[in-house]
Amino acid sequence: MTQQNWVRRHHAYAVWEITLKCNLACSHCGSRAGDARQDELSTAECLDLVQQMAEAGITEVTLIGGEAFLRRDWLEIAAAITRSGMKATMTTGGYGLSPATCAKMVEAGIGTVSVSVDGLEPVHDKLRGRAGSWRQCLKSIQLLGEAGVTVGCNSQINRLSARDFPGLYLILRDAGMKAWQLQLTVPMGNAADNSHMLLQPAELLVIYPMLARVAQRAYKEGVAINAGNNIGYYGPFEVLLRNLGNSDGDLIWQGCQAGLSALGIEANGAIKGCPSLPTSVYTGGNIRERKLKDILLNTPELTFNLKEGSEEGTSHLWGFCQKCQFAKLCRGGCNWTSHVFFDRRGNNPYCHHRALALQSRGLRERVTLARKASGQPFDNGCFDLHQESYDAPWPEEDQLRLTEADINWPSDWPAWEGPDLEGLLCDYQQRIQAAIQIP
Repeated sequence: MTQQNWVRRHHAYAVWEITLKCNLACSHCGSRAGDARQDELSTAECLDLVQQMAEAGITEVTLIGGEAFLRRDWLEIAAAITRSGMKATMTTGGYGLSPATCAKMVEAGIGTVSVSVDGLEPVHDKLRGRAGSWRQCLKSIQLLGEAGVTVGCNSQINRLSARDFPGLYLILRDAGMKAWQLQLTVPMGNAADNSHMLLQPAELLVIYPMLARVAQRAYKEGVAINAGNNIGYYGPFEVLLRNLGNSDGDLIWQGCQAGLSALGIEANGAIKGCPSLPTSVYTGGNIRERKLKDILLNTPELTFNLKEGSEEGTSHLWGFCQKCQFAKLCRGGCNWTSHVFFDRRGNNPYCHHRALALQSRGLRERVTLARKASGQPFDNGCFDLHQESYDAPWPEEDQLRLTEADINWPSDWPAWEGPDLEGLLCDYQQRIQAAIQIP
């Protein structure tokens, strides 16, 4: 198989935070949502931006917040997106949706909605900062389905939520979930203030076999698993997680898409190449001052990924990523994840291949907070990275260490009949090396 055949095809996709106002208080919220921004775009400015996105070639716009439906003109914005020929979708915390609101969403052209669910009831309500929010999520999934909306879910994986993921899958499947997007919690915004919940890099060796087992069952039962940008990379389950269970699929991670096929818009008109990236470093401009096309084409904050494939395209790499055999294809994995850990991109500790490679040498990595975040939306602190013996004693003060024994498997969960991890790893590395022609 040639390298070209491994390239994943994308469409032009924008994630638009239309308000920072929120009715939840999530302890892992990267934008620190709660109150609306003082300078959020007016209705007229939003409708003009819709037209600019259509003219720029955007084909799908996901409305987010905060909580998007707390903005009074959100349905008008959604309807304008639909009229312009773009697909309107939405991500919601699912707290406070009514049957009437769901019907209005359909009228405005919103046909797909993702509901955020981050664990079973005790963990979800704790993370979301509101008792009853978990039950509201399940009710929202039901109401949206009854209104004719295709419902997906999105969940963050951290030390609090990961333990119950198999059971959570069963509940969301039965509630009507058609697709499940997974993302690792990283230290941005409120999550930077609660770094005790973050996975340590070595704990990925627990997470990925668990996710692979859940994904294998989900695919058989008609539920799609969508691996987020910081899920992966190049481990034995890469093809399974990115190809909807098709073991012969050809989709693998091939680098950050910020500014290439992805676009992030903040409620005050700030434009970023990816909605998750820190505002202070990656904002290319504001649509109140420049046209969207100009920002997309002519700002370094949105064009740094255009250097992919060249030697300059890997010049930002450092640490493990700099010498990795997949460097030219991967380009350091998710830039959001790298930056919020180390205040710079180019060295991603959340990498399955990396954790496996270090383990094979008797090593592991651990991150510790060195500088706290400032308290602004989309901010980050800075962490120190420690490399140590794989069997070194775990710090006594770390009470949330995750092991295989901590995963709560339902008693009736079927046995996993797939190949063993060692066999998958050997086969996959051979395929990847042949595909990208590593010398």
